[in-house]
Amino acid sequence: MTGYLSPIFFALFVWWFSTGAIIYLDGLPRRTFKWSMLAATGAFGVSLYGLWETGDDDSVRGAHLAFAAALVAWGWHEISFYMGYVTGPRQHECAEGCRGWKHFGHALQVSLWHELAILISFAVIAALTFDGANEIGLWTFLILWGMHESARLNVFLGVRNLNAHFLPPHLAYLRSFLREAPMNLLFPVSVTVSTVIAFMLISAAATAPTEFEQTGYTFLATIMTVAVLEHWFLVLPIPAEAMWNWSMKSRERPGLPAPRPTCAHRSDALRAPRPVAVAANPD
Repeated sequence: MTGYLSPIFFALFVWWFSTGAIIYLDGLPRRTFKWSMLAATGAFGVSLYGLWETGDDDSVRGAHLAFAAALVAWGWHEISFYMGYVTGPRQHECAEGCRGWKHFGHALQVSLWHELAILISFAVIAALTFDGANEIGLWTFLILWGMHESARLNVFLGVRNLNAHFLPPHLAYLRSFLREAPMNLLFPVSVTVSTVIAFMLISAAATAPTEFEQTGYTFLATIMTVAVLEHWFLVLPIPAEAMWNWSMKSRERPGLPAPRPTCAHRSDALRAPRPVAVAANPD
């Protein structure tokens, strides 16, 4: 049992803390962004080295390091987007009444460079871990990417909880690409497919023949399960975002309006950034 609990608690803590840390850094004065971005870029470089170094390490330690490295790599993409460094060619809101495929194209433009950067990172990580015994980092990054896209589409098509008070002021234009609705037709498909994958990973962890595989599959199952829960947080009347209210302290500065209190039924909210588990990107 200990072999399962350690990776579960490790993944949950990193997901919760890193999400709050990015929200906190996004709320600091913009003059601090260059330093945050510089630190994140350095960490990103270290994470790529870590993924390469652990490529043939099929120990429990190797599984932990590869998983952590993939999370750090993903965190760079979240920080670079929410601080406005890697977004897209469009940086203004849609006009009132913009709908359909035209509106979807505009939504894609606001995060085009962000999405291309993720694709490039995935290719690099795949090359660094190619034909290695330890692919935990690669699969972790792939899960984060896939669930990021799923959440992004669901937020665009319409969900109940959008949590707008987490959105940095310099990205306020993203609000025009969000739609509030009880649910959308994609949501049941997203949740069903991701739940099936989560159960497959749980089963793989339970029947893994080695301690390395047990640890690795537990990491993947945990992060996938969290991603499924985050999808449900989009539509259920649950104030799950209260877990990160502490991260809003950085916005309590003279001259700035106080952050609005959490409310699961508020109609003008935007989804909190998810650097680790799923990055439900409100693009």
